[in-house]
Amino acid sequence: MANARELKERMASIQETKKITNAMYLISSSKMKQAKKKLADTEPFFYAMQAEITRILRHVPDMHSHFFDRREKIPAEERKVGCIVITADKGLAGAYNHNVLKMAEELIGQPGKHKMFVLGEVGRQYFSRREDELDSEFKYTVQSPNLYRARVIAIKMVELFEQEELDDIYIIYTRMKNALQAETQQIKLLPLQRINFASDKMAAMAGVYREAVTLYPSAHKVMDSIVPNYLIGIIYG
Repeated sequence: MANARELKERMASIQETKKITNAMYLISSSKMKQAKKKLADTEPFFYAMQAEITRILRHVPDMHSHFFDRREKIPAEERKVGCIVITADKGLAGAYNHNVLKMAEELIGQPGKHKMFVLGEVGRQYFSRREDELDSEFKYTVQSPNLYRARVIAIKMVELFEQEELDDIYIIYTRMKNALQAETQQIKLLPLQRINFASDKMAAMAGVYREAVTLYPSAHKVMDSIVPNYLIGIIYG
């Protein structure tokens, strides 16, 4: 049986551990608030880009932008599929990384020639043994995301799509509903799907629903300029 001195030392150790975990909690809460503020600051730009694409499609319904080209003649087993996979840089995050990697594995299991563009050390280590499916283009940490990196990634994805090196591009990430709930999501970045821009509600969200519109120098040029910025907004968000 432990004597009184051992019990006191154990109690003191527990109190010290409690102080450390409380400090970690406060730091995490502060980081979460900062991240949520950055996301809230980004969303108006993202919705504005979405709304502008909606307006262009509404005013020029017969426009055939290459960003909407689904390349339906390419069979599923021959399609080149790229996926941006966003994991953490560290483990000990519960199901955070596991769910993202599981969804990525499900995508890889589907027909096609797959290429993973992984952000975060956990994901890179996981896919490192499968060099044929891992692209080492973006060796970024995810601790401090910034707009410059999002722009580099988006421009590269657009380039690969336009050069037909990729036929479909996805992004898999974790969407934080609140401090306790997270949801793993998969979004198709390219080609764009008209159904996602068909709602007038999307335009109304950004307050840009106006019938009079001038597209200069042309609708195609405007779309070519907007889509990369739209993708930057998604990736950064």
